[in-house]
Amino acid sequence: MKALFGAAALFAAALLGRPVGVNDAAITADGYPAHLSDYAFFTDLASRAPAQRLFRYDLETPLFSDYAEKERYLYLPAGTRARYDPDKALDLPIGAALIKTFGYRVDGAFKPLETRVLLHRAGGWTPIPYVWNAAGTDADIRRAGTRIPVTFTDPAGERHAISYAVPNQNQCKDCHGLAGQVTPIGIKARYLNHGGQLEKMLAAGMLDRLPVDAPRVARWDDHAAPLDGRARAWLEINCAHCHNPQGAASNSGLFLDLARTDPEQRGLFKRPTAAGRGAGTRDFDIVPGDPDASILLYRLQSTDPGIAMPELGRATVHKEGVALVRAWIAGMPKSGAKR
Repeated sequence: MKALFGAAALFAAALLGRPVGVNDAAITADGYPAHLSDYAFFTDLASRAPAQRLFRYDLETPLFSDYAEKERYLYLPAGTRARYDPDKALDLPIGAALIKTFGYRVDGAFKPLETRVLLHRAGGWTPIPYVWNAAGTDADIRRAGTRIPVTFTDPAGERHAISYAVPNQNQCKDCHGLAGQVTPIGIKARYLNHGGQLEKMLAAGMLDRLPVDAPRVARWDDHAAPLDGRARAWLEINCAHCHNPQGAASNSGLFLDLARTDPEQRGLFKRPTAAGRGAGTRDFDIVPGDPDASILLYRLQSTDPGIAMPELGRATVHKEGVALVRAWIAGMPKSGAKR
């Protein structure tokens, strides 16, 4: 407990020691600021030093995006705080912003490619993509999206040269759409509940409450954790923003959120509604005990735009994630499955 309060005090002190700078009007006003610097989220853009009231966080199991590294920040305007919810994204006030910078290591240093901001305005959440200049001194608005040639080496040592896709503004809405409204995805208690992050937010006055039984998702690559929890966590963060009853893939009937208990809704011996050639020659989303007969795995390990899932955000296969899902399906008992 002492260490916890110490960390919280350091965090709060760090916040208080930074100069005030975020441009709240740029977040809440209508329109689209031309440059990332217009918001003053960072006191120094070259080093991306966060301004006051920016809270850096990460997710226990993050979304795969072509092995890109991500720097995530939550900004809350002065006098406000997030409201805890055990099931949904934290309820953030008008004026809040989520800032996520994507990039790769170049000669050991993080080189930013794009920063996506999600702004909570009076009319709802507004996504805007920004692309960094070559010097790394600022990022310019790119509402139409773009492609950037990128080379990188994945954790297994394989070299990749890809056309990295910065989504356009409408594509942002595809993934963040929930019941027709743009909604944050990753800022959920169960993704944040590790490393004392929620405790630090509470101590800094950025969170209204924190129950002792706050949920926590499994870390996908923690081999000490149960396989079922790790695989379902990976599927939820990568797929459930669309594959839920209120998401873009609601008509698929395949729901991959962690709360789902019905085996068929989770894909077990579930026939696809309209997968087309995305199904290959396979009949069911998941065939327990037989990953190679499962449409789910077939689509995860493809980069064909007409087959690959998720549809956005990747030009490569997350080999480690696919291996996890393969092991999960292979380990499912065949005898107890529903047909």
